[in-house]
Amino acid sequence: MIDLDETDRAILRALSRDARQSAGALGRALGLSQPATWRRINRLRAAGVIAGQRLLLDHAALGFGVTVFLGVTLATKGRVSLEDFERAVSAIPEVQTVQHVLGLYDYRLRVVARDLPDFERVLRRRIMTLPGVGQVDANVLLSEERRPGPL
Repeated sequence: MIDLDETDRAILRALSRDARQSAGALGRALGLSQPATWRRINRLRAAGVIAGQRLLLDHAALGFGVTVFLGVTLATKGRVSLEDFERAVSAIPEVQTVQHVLGLYDYRLRVVARDLPDFERVLRRRIMTLPGVGQVDANVLLSEERRPGPL
């Protein structure tokens, strides 16, 4: 684990909000030079604190107005069953995240769909037919506030 000072945390908060900003602009906002900012960012990358950058898509703007979180319980729970399920669910483009969890369910899925009838189609024809699926519980997302991590 790397020791983070307040400047490192400020860099991470700023990059969590907008990873596209230049090191110069970020440095100016934090009172650092561009080279000092780059050194800190590169140190955070080398330590694995910054694991990469991703493009955040607005699903609604792309025509996917419904997001549903599914709790999936498998009927059988052997290693092969888990691997078969993970391989099959990863091939469904509407499934945005697959989380293997401990608790009421075996997996938590984030699924996007154009509307509720489209979600029903994805659920019935694609998810419920996956290997090992026993029970599925759905929660429809009403609103979401994205926040940076706990820094």
